[in-house]
This record gives sequence, C-alpha cells and structure tokens, in this order.
Amino acid sequence: MEEKNEKGRKTWTDEERLELAAKLDAELDEYISNLEKKSYTEGWPEDRWEEEMEKHPFFMKESPKPGDELSPLMEGLQQLKYGEDENTPEELANNYKEDGNFNYKYKKYRLAILSYTEGIRTKCKDNDLMAQLYNNRAASHFMLKNYRSSLNDSKHALKLKPNYPKVLNRAATCCFHVKDYDQCIQLCDQFLDHSPTDKKMLSLKAEAVTARECLKRDKRKQERLEKKLDKEEEELINIIKNKGINLELVDQRKKPDLKDLEPQIPQIAQSRVHLDAENKLVWPVMILYPETHQTDFIQNFHEETLLIEQLEQLFSEPPEWDTEKRYTLQNINVYFEGKDKCSVHKVNTHHPLGKILQNERFIVRGGTPAFLILVRSSEAEKRFLANY
Repeated sequence: MEEKNEKGRKTWTDEERLELAAKLDAELDEYISNLEKKSYTEGWPEDRWEEEMEKHPFFMKESPKPGDELSPLMEGLQQLKYGEDENTPEELANNYKEDGNFNYKYKKYRLAILSYTEGIRTKCKDNDLMAQLYNNRAASHFMLKNYRSSLNDSKHALKLKPNYPKVLNRAATCCFHVKDYDQCIQLCDQFLDHSPTDKKMLSLKAEAVTARECLKRDKRKQERLEKKLDKEEEELINIIKNKGINLELVDQRKKPDLKDLEPQIPQIAQSRVHLDAENKLVWPVMILYPETHQTDFIQNFHEETLLIEQLEQLFSEPPEWDTEKRYTLQNINVYFEGKDKCSVHKVNTHHPLGKILQNERFIVRGGTPAFLILVRSSEAEKRFLANY
C-alpha cells in the first residue's frame, strides 16, 4: 500500500525517484531517435517564423494590445500578475503602477492612464500608494494637455498625501493653464511654505498674479462695453418705437426688445438694424420675387434712401435669372404684406424707406423689412393678388 502524507499526497522514496528519472531518460532517448525517422511538419512557416516567435512571452517586443489573442502561457502570466485571487489589492495596485510607469517612460500616456486607473480601482488601503497612482495619472493627463483632468487627480492625491511637492507643483501649473489664477496662487503659497526659495514656484506665482490683474482689467473693460451696448440697444428700441414702426413681437410680448430685431434667416444673422453716427436707422432689407422664387438682400438700407434708388442699383443690369429681361424699373410693381400676412399693399417707390416703414399697416418681421416685386399686369401678379 502506498504511503501518503497528511495532505493525501504520495511520499516518494529515493529509490522510486531514481527509477522514475531513469524511465523518463529512456523515453526521451526514444523520442529523439524517432525524430530522425520522420519529417517535422508542425514547425513555424519559413516566411512567418519571426512573427510566430514574437507571440511567445519570452520573445515579445511589445506587450499585447487590448483584444489581442493571448497564448496560454501569456494568459497564465497575466493571471499571476493581475488576478484578484493571486494578489492582494496592494499588490495589484503596485503591479498596475509599474505597468503605468513603463508606458509613461515610453510616452504611451493613454495606456499609462488606463494602467493607473486600474490601480486606483483596487481601492487598496495604502494611502501613499494611492497618492502615487493619482499623481502619476495626473502626470499622464498633463502630458496630453488634459489640464482639468490632471488638476482633479492632483486634488485626489493631495487629499491622501497633503503637501505632496510634485503634486502641488503640477496642480498649480494646471490652474495657471485653465486660468484659475486665485487657486494657482493659493497652491503656490502652500508649496512655498515648505520651500520658500524655489525659483520655479516663485516665478509661477508672479505670472499668476500678473495674469489675474490682466483678467480683472479685461473683465472691467468688458462690463463697461456691455453697459455701453445695453444703453445703445435701449436707445435703438426707443428710436424705432418713437418713429411708429411696427415690429412683429416674439413670444407674444407687449413691449419690443432686441429679440424682435434679430434676423431669422441664417445667411443674414449678423446684419441687424443699427444706428449711424447721426442716430439714423440703417436696416437689412429682403427683396423677394414670388414668380421666380429668387431673393435679393440689401445689407445696409438707410432710412432716408428712396426705394427707387436701391431698385435702380439692383436692376442696373438684368439679373442672370431674368432671361426674358422682364424685370425693369418701368415694368414692375412693389408690395409689402400687412398684419398676419392677410393683406398686401402697393408701395410708392419714390418714398424713402423710413416713410414706408412708418405706414401703420407695415410689419417688420424678424428685424428685416421685406418687399415683393412682380412684373406689372402679368399673370403671376394677378394670381399673387388673388390670394389675398
């Protein structure tokens, strides 16, 4: 009967070990001698032997990428290093830190971030190690210019390890990059409490103080400009109102505001009505041709300019789309639509724009007066007028 130890495993005598070794040697000799009698057909192809060899963990030039098929040996090695059953959280965290450091050294910062992140997820109880992981991930983010992410990781590291010099330095620099100058100066001071003569930190603080003052100055200038613009815009609304020009109001409001002057057509969104040096209105104006579905846009139509003068410029040469040359000053009528687009009214083209807009039936829609032009006495004009 075989002799077994307390764990149930067989206990080998020296004689049995020697006998087994002799048997293995004999089998190996027999295997080698048989190799000479048959051709080897299971080797690597000559054109791919280097590629196949590099799949072996001992000969790999690069670590496997996520999703790559792994050899059983590589899977076993990874399990030994990263398996939760084989390692404590602290060991796992340290393994991921080493992997991250390797990638960081070779400037593979995104891979380094992934490794440090896995280390952080272990939630190990070693605060110093966790602070290093956060600090190292902050460094990787910094190299990718992800300054806000780097700053967030730096703050986590400082919670675990206050007055961590590397982290304070990087956090202050991140704050400078994201223009949080108050926090940058605060972090600089925290660093300088322990290293009051550090030239880099003293220089960074001085730059942050200067930048903060410039930012405050620019903010004051912007506030003054906004107040000036608000005053000018209020004046613009009042002038339009006092001239008796009717605006189509947005959101059913009773009083007009700047929203009512914003052009609704994207192509002319930047061409809003404005005042000239003498506080006269200058409007963007749409000219529509219902029969041909064509459109003209007059960007700056002064309120004192006669409509006929603008039309002369438009028709100084026949439009490309007017192949029959029907649209001439002597051969057209000009209209505008009234309230709710339920009526249409003929325009006296010898009046200035300002007087036309003061007509109680004229409604300025989307901050842009619009006129419709049709060939006089044409069938298109008759059909158009019949719709109202």
